[in-house]
Amino acid sequence: MPGWAHPVIHQVAISRVVVLACVALLAVGPVGCSSTTVSDVADGQVDASFADAIIIDVRTPEEFAAGHLDGALLYNVQDPSFEANIAALDATATYVVYCRSGNRSAQAIERMKAVGFTTLTDLGSLQNASDETGIAIVQD
Repeated sequence: MPGWAHPVIHQVAISRVVVLACVALLAVGPVGCSSTTVSDVADGQVDASFADAIIIDVRTPEEFAAGHLDGALLYNVQDPSFEANIAALDATATYVVYCRSGNRSAQAIERMKAVGFTTLTDLGSLQNASDETGIAIVQD
């Protein structure tokens, strides 16, 4: 597909291991996790406009465990340390943000903009984010 590199099975496997390590570290916060982009987890079905985006789920850890986009990073917008956690991210990178219904993702987008993030896409609900990006919903 034009606009993004063809996935290599080995690279995808390594990316998924990194994602699992990041999820394991969520208990101490997401700082230090390497970014996973949509193209790292896609199986050739991703919308090219999201190929380099970093996927951010802003729901609670319980909601995340029940189902999330494959490769998404959890940054709970209701956590008092949300701003401190996102401060560790590259504000110039491209981010796709979603939640359960679209309310919290809109709040997260506004808070991220307020601290200098520039390329943000609010995809609303988990299902809509999956539909728009072509990324499967997975469970822990």
